[in-house]
Amino acid sequence: MPDTTTAAPAPGADEALPRWDLSHLFPGIESAAFDAAFDALGRSLADLKSLFDARGVASLGESGDAPVDAETARTYDEVTGRYNAFLDEVRLIGTYVRVHTTVDSRDDAAQARMSQLRGLMVTLSLLGTRYTAFVGSLDTEALVAASPLAAANEFLLREAKTAARRLLPPGEEELAAELYPSGGAAWAKLHGDLSSQLAVPLARRAGDEAESLPMSVVRALATDPDPGVRRRAYEAELKAWETVAVPLAAAMNGIKHEAGVLAARRGWGTPLDVSLFRNRIDASTLDAMLSAARDSFPDFRRYLRAKARLTSGTDRLPWWDLFAPVGGAESRFSWAEAEAFVTEHFGAYSEKMRGLAARAFREKWVDAEPRPGKRDGAYCAGLRADESLILHNYRPSFGGVATLAHELGHAYHNLCLAERAPLQRNTPMTLAETASIFCETIVKRAALARAGRGEGLMILEASLQGTCQVVVDITSRFLFEQSVIEKRRERELSVDEMCALMADAQRQTYGDGLDENALHPYMWAVKGHYYGASFYNYPYMFGLLFGLGLFAHYLRDPEPFRARYDELLSRTGMADAATLAAGFDIDIRDKDFWASSLAVIREDIDRFEQLAAAAGDAA
Repeated sequence: MPDTTTAAPAPGADEALPRWDLSHLFPGIESAAFDAAFDALGRSLADLKSLFDARGVASLGESGDAPVDAETARTYDEVTGRYNAFLDEVRLIGTYVRVHTTVDSRDDAAQARMSQLRGLMVTLSLLGTRYTAFVGSLDTEALVAASPLAAANEFLLREAKTAARRLLPPGEEELAAELYPSGGAAWAKLHGDLSSQLAVPLARRAGDEAESLPMSVVRALATDPDPGVRRRAYEAELKAWETVAVPLAAAMNGIKHEAGVLAARRGWGTPLDVSLFRNRIDASTLDAMLSAARDSFPDFRRYLRAKARLTSGTDRLPWWDLFAPVGGAESRFSWAEAEAFVTEHFGAYSEKMRGLAARAFREKWVDAEPRPGKRDGAYCAGLRADESLILHNYRPSFGGVATLAHELGHAYHNLCLAERAPLQRNTPMTLAETASIFCETIVKRAALARAGRGEGLMILEASLQGTCQVVVDITSRFLFEQSVIEKRRERELSVDEMCALMADAQRQTYGDGLDENALHPYMWAVKGHYYGASFYNYPYMFGLLFGLGLFAHYLRDPEPFRARYDELLSRTGMADAATLAAGFDIDIRDKDFWASSLAVIREDIDRFEQLAAAAGDAA
């Protein structure tokens, strides 16, 4: 797929939407310039491995407190500097390849490069394991005293010491890394390829001839104003997932078995223990957050029932109406209007944030057009220094604007991280959503401030759709994944068992807010998160509620907040979540903190109920 600055009309839209302009990086994925850069990446990795071999980078002892002399400190400095330099290099090449595969999974040249890249990543993973073993085996206090670089990385050194104790013997770690491309990575690729290329036969309206549509387009019809279109899209979607359920169940079984075995062999106990460590929180924090979330479910069910009365005149919402527009005709935001609105209100927060948005639009950081072969959803990827790329499947509604603001928040976070070395930028998922939630909240409040009653209802609906997904649906995903991992210890699970576990998790969380006869038992097939690192879900809830808590601090004292906030974002790879939160007098192990953030959402639900009742009376 050649890089291009041209735009094509999005399905159902009346304007052209932007595509990425990557010409400032390379002329194309098959260009001589990119070939040379990719070959250079391989040579750099080989040189890094040679350095590790020459300097004996590996565990220096069983105690984890090997002595540190001047030569050891020099080795640490040299190896860490070269490791950081390579991580910058692979970030650029890796992101460039990834974005090509996600806008067109049928791009054979990009997929071939991705396969080659995975091979390099095996070697890099092994070097990362060796680096952790080396750093974790040293006397941390002595190293910090001997090296200013080590002193700047003290948190990472202590974290490496914990991780080093959980490593398998070197030969076993090497075997696990070498098998990963044909194990977990291969299963994840299978899910990505199947879901992005899945064609769904659908007659949008009764009497129409069925057309073959990409899954991303069919799922987007969940927001169609016509309830018949929404229901037919939902039914067609379920049938389509059924056609690929067997290979996707095999992928799920394979990934969760691998995760469980490796966690146990490394002494973690369960994949959840691994996830908590990687996300830099503890079990008491997770328990406090999930307990507060469970307490909030009755409020979310009030929202769902109010929406059901508006959309279908019933008391329980069928799944196909979860994302239905309410309040009359859906408010439209053209792409140009979305750009202007986001830039203006980012600017109301700070000139730095406004400049980030303006630059992103000027330099074409966003690929917004839905099209066949393109991955559904949205993401932001760091590119180099303070640059990012954003994948979006834009719909001309406030929901589309909110998603744009959310992803630009990730880009703002990348901007704040740009001053840090790559090892210091390694932000856990729990903190990775901080800036995105903050930026999305800025835009939502601005939209509500200018809205009349009808438009306010639609904006609240768009916001509550998202928060319901992050609090309620993500809890259902967490419960599902817990069940799958536990049961997978004994044997493989069938498609029917996967569907039953998913539906049960939805009943536990959505409760009487949804019609239990119209759930989505194939949500495990939809969500790509299940096919990567285990328990990828709950960090989104953490990010939402932590971001809302920080926004409350901003409203109370705006001026001093800005500098402290940017500093927090710049340090998300250099401290655990509890330490960073304590800088704003937040105790994330206290259930009351999470309840206070959920109370902000409850206020939105109360307002939505009032506006919905008024709209119902007017009708």
